[in-house]
Amino acid sequence: MTLNINELGEMVVERRGTLGVRAAAAEIGISPSTLSRIENGHVPDLATFAAICRWLKVDPTRFLGMQAAEVSEESATVHLRKKKTTSVDTATALGGMIIAAQQALRDLENI
Repeated sequence: MTLNINELGEMVVERRGTLGVRAAAAEIGISPSTLSRIENGHVPDLATFAAICRWLKVDPTRFLGMQAAEVSEESATVHLRKKKTTSVDTATALGGMIIAAQQALRDLENI
């Protein structure tokens, strides 16, 4: 389901509940004034948007009308191999590390 970016402020208000603006902003890692502006319908910058999405536990792609891209180790390796200075072994190792890091982040989000 795609969410409208205008719903972001409503979702923040709902998630914040009885928690004060200052306390919620500290949890998110943004200023209270920024949080207040977002709750009042202002669209945040990209870094703030990402922090709020993490706090809300919402995939940012849901607001952007996109699906999260699934990247396989093979596709990451092929992409890295296109650079002439990267060896096949290095590209394969980097591809594996990228996939492992992405999976670790997904696992953290599901905690």
